[in-house]
Amino acid sequence: MTAAPHCAARERAIADAERWFDAGGLFDELARRIAIPTESQDPSRAAVLGAYLRDEIAPALRPLGFEVEIVDNPAGTGGPMLLARRIEDRTLPTVLGYGHADVIRGLAGQWRAERDPWTLQVDGERWYGRGTADNKGQHTINLAALRLVLQARARAQGVPADALDRARLGFNAALLLETGEEVGSPGLHRVCDAWRDWLGADVLIASDGPRVQPGRPTLFLGSRGALNFDLVVDLRAGGHHSGNWGGLISNPGLVLAHALASVADGRGAIRVPEWRPTSLTPAVREALSRLTVDGGDDGPPVEPDWGEPGLTPAERVYGWSSFEILAFETGNPARPVNAIPPRARAHCQLRFVVGVDPEDILPALRRHLDAHGFAAVRVIRSEAGYFPATRLEPDHPWVRWAAGSIRRTTGAAPAILPNLGGSLPNDAFSERLGLPTVWVPHSYAGCSQHAPDEHLLAPVARDALRLMTGLYWDLGEPGVP
Repeated sequence: MTAAPHCAARERAIADAERWFDAGGLFDELARRIAIPTESQDPSRAAVLGAYLRDEIAPALRPLGFEVEIVDNPAGTGGPMLLARRIEDRTLPTVLGYGHADVIRGLAGQWRAERDPWTLQVDGERWYGRGTADNKGQHTINLAALRLVLQARARAQGVPADALDRARLGFNAALLLETGEEVGSPGLHRVCDAWRDWLGADVLIASDGPRVQPGRPTLFLGSRGALNFDLVVDLRAGGHHSGNWGGLISNPGLVLAHALASVADGRGAIRVPEWRPTSLTPAVREALSRLTVDGGDDGPPVEPDWGEPGLTPAERVYGWSSFEILAFETGNPARPVNAIPPRARAHCQLRFVVGVDPEDILPALRRHLDAHGFAAVRVIRSEAGYFPATRLEPDHPWVRWAAGSIRRTTGAAPAILPNLGGSLPNDAFSERLGLPTVWVPHSYAGCSQHAPDEHLLAPVARDALRLMTGLYWDLGEPGVP
């Protein structure tokens, strides 16, 4: 049976993507971007953030027919943002893409085998470098796939290769690339408000985060929220000799440890009633029922007896809340002395899903501590680190459409997650811009993002380039929601 013309053209575009990848095209493009040290936590890198947008991304977009604007951050902190759009016909669907150009600190000197975080290096199937997984590798794949589809469309339309701005994609494309995601996305929501017309779209299709398993394409439709806070017990002005005063005065470390044990039990199950979500519905459980959580060879094994009893691992990480103690300090851990310390502090985090009231998280904790006799424990909200929880229903038309496109390319249905286990600023798009949000991640849970030895798996990157080429091709065909 002969394939229909549009099917054959789609397959040729995907074959072009495979050849370009195999010839080193993606590696070379990504290597150039990894070499730009866009550390948003380092104020001395402020000029580098703007240079990445101005000198690397904008020149890649303009020949494709994109209008490009680079705007200062309205928050007064954080780096600039790049906004781009390519409008063919206002009656066509418009797709908004998103990515972030900034990375976590490079941590030079801490990588294995003396690797330089700013040099893309290959070791087997792994491409090492800061930003390979989060997020330069992911937005580089998407921009390359869009370019490859435009080149394929141009050939079919008889448009010269050096005039891609005259070719037709069959849909409108917009893009927002920020440089402050790793410091909490300052100014992002204000830019979405101010540039609402420019960013107006029918759907957000973007890439960040990990697949549920390295070899299984994944869609996630929102993200867990995150709220960081400190619990502090401050009892007196200074320390006192543990021999003279032990058993006579309270130890703040012990008080805080028992307070923390009242928040979650010995297996990490949450004891604050208001933190236990109401949204693990039969539909969500059905969407998660066939998923296996797998971080790859370097990921830690899932512990079956940790977390909320009665839930599968997928339900625990994608459908439930988790309470974490990120740091705990009392006395002087580096140089302990025989003294009862005056103070103890724990830096904590709640990851939560839709179905938990974010405005009541800390008030509920205050009520819980008071009810359990821990009035001396102060609750202090952190200045940074807050993300709301968001979620799109798994049976939304855009979800079904994207899953169908990936199935056509790969021959298998993707995993569909109601939300990512981690957090990202999805509410800027789902709430501020009112868009359905479909995320197609190109990394995996064992990628060491935010740590030394961050890497991208080459087979996952190749597969991602193929399926994004198919997806962008399908956006220009009939049947789009």
